[in-house]
Amino acid sequence: MPRWTHYRFRSVWDLDAPPALVYARLEDPGHYPDWWPQIRRVEALDEHTGAVLIRSVLPYAIHVTLTDLLRDPRRGILEVALRGDLEGWARWTVRARGARRSGARAVYEQEVEVKAPLLRRFGLAGRPLLRLNHALMMRSGHHGLAARLAAGREAV
Repeated sequence: MPRWTHYRFRSVWDLDAPPALVYARLEDPGHYPDWWPQIRRVEALDEHTGAVLIRSVLPYAIHVTLTDLLRDPRRGILEVALRGDLEGWARWTVRARGARRSGARAVYEQEVEVKAPLLRRFGLAGRPLLRLNHALMMRSGHHGLAARLAAGREAV
């Protein structure tokens, strides 16, 4: 039986910046609200945990707690556990784009179960809206980070 409240997401961001710089920006979620409008607030709870408030197109705020699972700059991997309105995990993998193009490719993967009661009630009917909401949020984050990197305000 399908689980209408279970989601897997994958987004690919090509960015015109060195992979180490992209990794450094993604490794610092406390500054996500500076360039990613849908990340409304990030509050550090301790060295490895933070509370995040997310609100995209839908008129609903999502509250999650992120806990570091893996930080590996050498391999370009950042992975966190998510708890709260969404439960599961999310991972960034940052690599060089390849021989033909300079810059970095950041791949975002997420697998979550929706736990928020209101969102669960609309599991099947709301599924296309939640997928669209996520896609728009990721597109906005990609544009925001690309603009920040292009503005030259960043240094490794």
